[in-house]
Amino acid sequence: MSENHTRSVLSHTVRGVGGTTVVTLCGEIDLATAVPLSALLDALTYDPHPDLVLDLRSVSFVDCAGLTTLCRTQNRVRARNGRLRLLTDSSVHLRVLRAAGLGGVFEVHSVLGDAPDRTSATAAVG
Repeated sequence: MSENHTRSVLSHTVRGVGGTTVVTLCGEIDLATAVPLSALLDALTYDPHPDLVLDLRSVSFVDCAGLTTLCRTQNRVRARNGRLRLLTDSSVHLRVLRAAGLGGVFEVHSVLGDAPDRTSATAAVG
């Protein structure tokens, strides 16, 4: 018997905008991709006062392992007196957050211009 398994794929880019680190994610955040994503986010939030934006606009799926990764990152950033923002224009992402009881836990924006850098409010991102 043959089974078709699709492998979860998550790609990312990291760029600095002013004092903010913007991580653009593309693909799925699930059990298969959560561990490497956590390792990346741990490295990016190692220093005190991390300022991180996770751009989820190209993320097609988030499961409970993905939500755990987001919560873990939020806790890590807060413990270091930093700031985490989620960037999404997906009603599905917002519904998943609300259904998981995380509706008010994250600072969520639909465009990066709505999530200004705390050190440089005029920083433009294109």
